[in-house]
Amino acid sequence: MIRFGIDFGGTKIEAAAIDEAGAFVARVRKPNPGEYKAALEVVAELVADAEAMAGASCARLGLGIPGSISPRTGLIRNANSVYLNGQRFGEDLEQRIARPVRLTNDANCLALSEAADGAGAGEGVVFAAILGTGCGGGVVVDGKIIDGRNGFAGEWGHSPLPWPKPEEYPGPACWCGRKGCLETWIAGPSFARDAGFPNGQATMEAIAAGDASAAAALDRYVDRLGRALAVVCDLIDPDVIVLGGGMSNVDILYERLQAAIAPHVFSDVFETPVRKAIHGDSSGVRGAAWLWPQEI
Repeated sequence: MIRFGIDFGGTKIEAAAIDEAGAFVARVRKPNPGEYKAALEVVAELVADAEAMAGASCARLGLGIPGSISPRTGLIRNANSVYLNGQRFGEDLEQRIARPVRLTNDANCLALSEAADGAGAGEGVVFAAILGTGCGGGVVVDGKIIDGRNGFAGEWGHSPLPWPKPEEYPGPACWCGRKGCLETWIAGPSFARDAGFPNGQATMEAIAAGDASAAAALDRYVDRLGRALAVVCDLIDPDVIVLGGGMSNVDILYERLQAAIAPHVFSDVFETPVRKAIHGDSSGVRGAAWLWPQEI
């Protein structure tokens, strides 16, 4: 059986088809047009392209987005691709492609993919954090996504930075209308902004070249991310923490984060591993494809 998924990112939209073993049989992407109706068309085009590449029909589609569905209204909320908010994206897409669509948060897709056969395989409780253009989290317990009663479990990126220092309060303004959200501190652009470089890659290149200012920014980043993850650990004590998104490619994080988290957890022991997503930027689209169980 071939499963099809869509990863709806802020800058690109990706479609993929995976076989029963989790291997790609199709993978295509296009730029996100940044407008609602145009985005629907791009998704429809990508589904057709993935079908042609896979040589199989998409009977049903899994979709990961940077937001969630309100259980009260059925409308998209909390998406940093703000034109999705207030829309019935899943339903509109079903009408456009004439297939059933199952939709969830993109961080949930990351967590599901990595729990299935990635960095969280074999673990009971997996917390996955996307540290990319934005910042979010997803929780999978025994192979099942935890959405919560109100459908926003894992919306970690819009909680405040814990234990803020005087210079960190009240924090930068966030697109959501509040100040000091984790997204304004630990997303990739936030790291680059703090370091004074155009992007995270340039910052890491500066660190490698011996730039002391960039290295200090990395120190601040590790400390802030450690505090942020400590609160997650106090709440759910996960078996593993998995990082995805652009900042997950900063390998030094895996050497330093456990020690950065440990002083802040309410425990005398902290042994939770922090691992890089094995499937990298493929995890979002793989998790979306797995939103439909095989037997349906």
